[in-house]
Amino acid sequence: VLYYILNKLFYALLTLFGVVTVIFFLFNVLPGDPAQMMLGQNEDSEQLAIIKHKYGFDKPLNVQFGYYLNDLSPISFHSSSPEDYTFLRDGKYNALPLFQLGHTRVVLKTPYLRESFTKQGKKVSSVLAETLPNTFILAVTAIIIAILIGVILGIVSALYKDTFIDKSIQFLSTIGMSVPSFFSAILFAWFFGYLLHNYTHLEMTGSLYELDDFGEAMHIKWKNLILPAIVLGIRPLAVVIQLMRNSLLEVFNQDYIRTARAKGLTEFQIIKKHAIKNALNPVVTAISGWFASMLAGAVFVEYVFGWNGLGKEIVNALNTLDLPVIMGSVLVIALLFIIINIFVDIVYAWLDPKVKLQ
Repeated sequence: VLYYILNKLFYALLTLFGVVTVIFFLFNVLPGDPAQMMLGQNEDSEQLAIIKHKYGFDKPLNVQFGYYLNDLSPISFHSSSPEDYTFLRDGKYNALPLFQLGHTRVVLKTPYLRESFTKQGKKVSSVLAETLPNTFILAVTAIIIAILIGVILGIVSALYKDTFIDKSIQFLSTIGMSVPSFFSAILFAWFFGYLLHNYTHLEMTGSLYELDDFGEAMHIKWKNLILPAIVLGIRPLAVVIQLMRNSLLEVFNQDYIRTARAKGLTEFQIIKKHAIKNALNPVVTAISGWFASMLAGAVFVEYVFGWNGLGKEIVNALNTLDLPVIMGSVLVIALLFIIINIFVDIVYAWLDPKVKLQ
């Protein structure tokens, strides 16, 4: 297992380097001057030159890329000259000095994602720390809904194969996979948050934390989680139903299931003790991909419901061309994809002893 994890981490670093390279050059060829974005309408030629020099925007693109890698790397190199971009200024980040190489100091630090262009110098890491937990809570709730309901309906569909119940479940799951998330979000918000508001007491928009009626303190509003979580969980729910049904039908045809039936075990005992664990393998694989995708793909759902998560922040950053926030968000999402895939591979091997991590 250790060898597998180390091997995965090596390829993860290569993947992250590829992601960093692509997003850096992709977003830096876009029209627009980052220095002008940071200054807004208060710009003048002197301030513009100072900002460009401070953030390295006056350097060639390949040099800026080197600066960006240096900021992201846990081990970074810093010049002793205050005029250089790599000079370690107070407040930039906390660093542990390692050793000195001439005029260059080598330090150990956390990856630095730079500062937002539009939030008055607020660090991207702070922006992500405020929004990512909300998206994580939304995605976890949605995936739990998808797993619990999807597995149950998949089992029911397999047990009543080719009956009216099976066909009805398959019809609903097909609709769930076909309807775009933004359309479902608008429909649910209008129907349950507006038309049936007096019965559901749900709002059309709202986030996890909201100001109280006096505007003095923030309070958790769990009811605001219900509609976006259901909408976000519809498509993975439909996939889980299909996968669970097909996988369970395949397991039912195995010899050890016939042996269990010959021993006189009930269908419930067969499913609980023998079938469901093996049938869950493809479901676990699919759920891992869907969970990682939810963290990245909750954009429309969060925007429609006004949920203050990473997806909504990405939309706002795209509207204002806040490149550090966009690039930092993409990097964090890529890292989460890698971590989730490694974790799911280990879980997959635990569910099926025949699967080897090598």
